[in-house]
Amino acid sequence: MTISTVLWRRLDAPGHDACRLAQTAGGWRLEGAAVFRHEGETACLTYRVVCDGDWFAQEGEVQGWVGALPLDFRIRRTAAGGWTLNGRIVPALHGCIDLDFGFTPATNVCQLRRAALQVGQAAAVPVAWLDAPAGTLDVLHQHYERRAVDVYWYEAPRFGYGALLTVNAAGFVVKYPDLWEAEF
Repeated sequence: MTISTVLWRRLDAPGHDACRLAQTAGGWRLEGAAVFRHEGETACLTYRVVCDGDWFAQEGEVQGWVGALPLDFRIRRTAAGGWTLNGRIVPALHGCIDLDFGFTPATNVCQLRRAALQVGQAAAVPVAWLDAPAGTLDVLHQHYERRAVDVYWYEAPRFGYGALLTVNAAGFVVKYPDLWEAEF
């Protein structure tokens, strides 16, 4: 079994995230825990994403709390290619292949591995994006362009964010400008 781990330090607020990626008999499992400050409150969230062998996200979970607010989310891909959040269909997500948890850089590894871009290639990667503190799951349009073996140009127009991301051999983002940086 292949296992990769990473520890990130948050740059825009106090926080850390520890994550591991493990190969399973049916694909991949990404799991971790993030502790950070969110709008003046302390937050502690554990997460898990299960992908099939081709890196298509199948399900995800987030549990924990932000301040006094307890959080518990179960996200599942439907047979028709849509998504559910805690058992309820979220209609606007049909066609999203990947899950993205807004509080961690961990989920980028699944998107990058599934897209499997060669140097010079680019792709639009719309994701089912969980805003855990708000309790919402909706589409986040993203764009990746592979500039070198370990460098991608990334854009998330909704947030006016664009930056060069550096990845390690496992595919984890190790430098996410102004947001996260791996501790080696």
